[in-house]
Amino acid sequence: MKINFLKFKKGFIKESFSVNPNTYFRFVIFIALAIVLAGFGFGFYVFKEFDKGPALNIDKFGGNVELSKKERLEKVLEYFAERQRKSVEIINNPAPIIDPSL
Repeated sequence: MKINFLKFKKGFIKESFSVNPNTYFRFVIFIALAIVLAGFGFGFYVFKEFDKGPALNIDKFGGNVELSKKERLEKVLEYFAERQRKSVEIINNPAPIIDPSL
């Protein structure tokens, strides 16, 4: 004969506290995919906006743009001509220091 008087049953069963990695991995993949797609969309939008307008608005500057380009090119050519002259001068002049090992 079994007496069930003052016997307690375990009503609470401890569930596992482990995390399902598949759920979080899918969440991370979807977030990354959304960021990549948003980046492509933003890049395409910026490209289209830049493609609409001219690269340089000449009306604002008038004829000064061509003049400044020409002046800058002349300055660069003078700089490289001076460098070439200095290089030839260095190559043609012998070294002032005599090697003591000879």
